[in-house]
Amino acid sequence: MKIVLMGTNEFVVPIFDAVRCAGHDIIAVFTRAPRPVGRKHILTPSPVQKWAETHGLPVYTNIRDYNFTPDMVVVVSYGVILRDNVLSSAPCVNIHPSQLPQYRGPSPIRTAIYNGDTHSAVCLMQMTRDLDSGDVYMCREFDIGENDTNADVEKRVSEIGSEILMEYLSNPSAYVPTPQIGTPTYTRKFTGDDEIIDWRRTPREIHNQIRALGAGRTKINGIDVKILDARVANNKLNIIKIQPAGKKPMDWQSFVNGLHGAEIRFGE
Repeated sequence: MKIVLMGTNEFVVPIFDAVRCAGHDIIAVFTRAPRPVGRKHILTPSPVQKWAETHGLPVYTNIRDYNFTPDMVVVVSYGVILRDNVLSSAPCVNIHPSQLPQYRGPSPIRTAIYNGDTHSAVCLMQMTRDLDSGDVYMCREFDIGENDTNADVEKRVSEIGSEILMEYLSNPSAYVPTPQIGTPTYTRKFTGDDEIIDWRRTPREIHNQIRALGAGRTKINGIDVKILDARVANNKLNIIKIQPAGKKPMDWQSFVNGLHGAEIRFGE
C-alpha cells in the first residue's frame, strides 16, 4: 500500500516505524519544520524528520508541497491543519489519544494527566475538515497510573496506536466507522506559565501538574526551582527530584542539606 505519513512528536516515531517494518511503500513523510531549541536557539528537526532521514524516506516540512495520490494518508500528532487537496487525495486516518469526543485538540495526553484521569483511550478515526470530529474506526482503552508521566502515557499510546493501525491497514474495508457520541470537549496548548505551582491547590493537583508538564516551577526559600518528580502519600506532596536554577537536577534530600537547617518555605 502506498502511504503518506504526517506527524511530528517523539511518540509518533514507533507508530510510523511499524508501518515501515510492515513493508508498506512510504512515498512521503510530512512533519513540522525545524524549530529553535535551547539557549542558543539551534534549529532542530523534529523526531519524525530525523527518523525519516535515517531510513532514507522523502521528508517534507511544508504542507504546501503536498502533491501525492497515495492509497492512504496516516496522521498522528502532526500539528498542521490539512487542506482539501490532502483530504481529497486519499482516505485519511488519524490516531488520536483520547476517548473521543473528549479532549479534542492539541494536548489530550497532558490534559488527561493534568486532570487526574485514571483512564483514556486511543482512537483511529477519519480525518475531516473539523478538528478531531471524524467518525471512529476503532477505539482501545487503557489505564493511567497515579504516578504515570506524560512520557509514560505517550509510550503506551505508541504501542496501542501501532497495534490498531496495523490491524486497520491489513484490511481497511473490514472496518466501518461510527460517529462520535457525546458532547465534545477541547484541549489547549500548555505554556511555561502552566508550570508555575499554586500552593493553594491540593497535593494531588500539584502532583498531576508536575507529571503532566514534566516540571512544576516555584520558589523555595527564595530559590527558583523546578520540581521534576514527586509522589503523594497521606495527602502530602513528597518531592523526589528537584532542579535549582542554574544547577543540575538533584534529589530532595541533597537540596534540603544545602539549606543548612533553614526552615523550608514554599512559594517564597
